[in-house]
Amino acid sequence: MSAFDPKALEALAAAYPEAPVALSHNLLDDGRLTLSELAALAERMDPSTVEYNAGRLPIGIDPAAVPGNGLSIAETIAGIEKNGSWMVLKFIERDPEYRALLHETLAEVGPVARAATGEMIKLEGFVFISSPGSVTPFHFDPEHNILMQVAGTKRITIFPAGDEEIASSVQHETFHQGGHRNLVWDDAFAEKGCAFEMGPGDAVHVPVKAPHWVQNGPEPSISLSVTWRSRWSHSEADARGLNHLLRLAGFAPEPPGRFPHRNLAKSIAYRAIRKVRRQG
Repeated sequence: MSAFDPKALEALAAAYPEAPVALSHNLLDDGRLTLSELAALAERMDPSTVEYNAGRLPIGIDPAAVPGNGLSIAETIAGIEKNGSWMVLKFIERDPEYRALLHETLAEVGPVARAATGEMIKLEGFVFISSPGSVTPFHFDPEHNILMQVAGTKRITIFPAGDEEIASSVQHETFHQGGHRNLVWDDAFAEKGCAFEMGPGDAVHVPVKAPHWVQNGPEPSISLSVTWRSRWSHSEADARGLNHLLRLAGFAPEPPGRFPHRNLAKSIAYRAIRKVRRQG
């Protein structure tokens, strides 16, 4: 069975790559996405690729202030209904079974993505397992992303990717220099967000660097996030890197253009600088 119906792919094509959009998916009966199979996956994963913590958090929080839950990986999954936790299994494509799931799913998205942003690069998958009421704090990600709800409900609120009042140029540049994905929250941002209610079978396209936060519903939640990069997204990141260097030199550089601006000049310059530094 295909992961996406033709109507979902048509909706994605109309929105991609810059607009969030509600979609649907057909993975609810995939045995790889049951809690028991995901628990087995977590046990055989490198522990450094499993992130988990207490789940009842404010929308905005300093990453250093996020509390642990005092449990092991296995205990967190086994008691997810009641232990108030949030968990993500990162880079599931490192496991053969889940690499197949990721590649099968994104193969259907490929024609839509390639028509707009070229080849899909660095395909990665993430599974989120969360307790009732858990919050994924306000943050952004560098990938093109489709979030697919498998069990439980949640609300994802997505904000415009290019809004400098929400995520400043300095925050973008800091992220690309190794800073954390979390962003500073201000209640004044709320009116700019677009909320999507998600239940099993629902999906949402989240554009590159679009700030967002997530609130789980009253049941345990399982979500699959399938992501990829593009040459455009890499160019945007490289342009941010060059802007960081320019800012250190006392300039106030213009932010990179959003798609379809290619940001080639800054991207090429930053890659050249990195190459010289590596050879130095």
